[in-house]
Amino acid sequence: MNVYEAVASRRSVREFLGEPVAPDVIRRVLQQALRAPSGGNLQPWHLHVVGGERLDELKALMRTRVLEAPTGEGTEYDIYPRELVAPYRDRRFAVGEAMYARLGIPREDKAARRAWFARNYQFFGAPLALFCTVDRRMGPPQWSDLGMVLQNVMLLLRAEGLDSCPQECWAMYPQTIGRFIELPPERMLFTGMAIGYADRSKAIDALVTERASLGEVAQFIGI
Repeated sequence: MNVYEAVASRRSVREFLGEPVAPDVIRRVLQQALRAPSGGNLQPWHLHVVGGERLDELKALMRTRVLEAPTGEGTEYDIYPRELVAPYRDRRFAVGEAMYARLGIPREDKAARRAWFARNYQFFGAPLALFCTVDRRMGPPQWSDLGMVLQNVMLLLRAEGLDSCPQECWAMYPQTIGRFIELPPERMLFTGMAIGYADRSKAIDALVTERASLGEVAQFIGI
């Protein structure tokens, strides 16, 4: 698989098979992903991989935690801008509607939508989880570095025949996850990621989100 194919085939998978991911594969992926660019070579990312019995423990913990604190514990950063305007608001709305349409959950069925969202905290059945954390003293340029290393991870997973789902929803439970991964106080949780083999028999895993056209987002100057 070349890089173009990896980019084209990467998508947020929301139903995984139970097939385990070999430890040497995830180590190989992360080792190569660390070649991501980083301003000043700070390499501000910290990656935490959870699997096996420890992942089972985390899933059990979150089944309880989601019931105790359904709205989370308060995020340490704004996942979305507080005033989300068009066209960004429209794009977010469209992907939500497309996803729930595939699931057959109408807008008025709030309970079913909440139950589906709670599956985020079971990693959609994935056998491997990844968390990315960062030193609190880092600023926006270093946070952009986090995105680059995580993009490397997701594309390299595709090269290995694996899939993923980046999940910023984990930022809603920073205290619980911080304790679980024994995060030092100077670091904060950025995001989680589900990793495994997609269940292609599920309609939700056939969802391909729309992207704005090149003309909408790119300007060519002098060429």
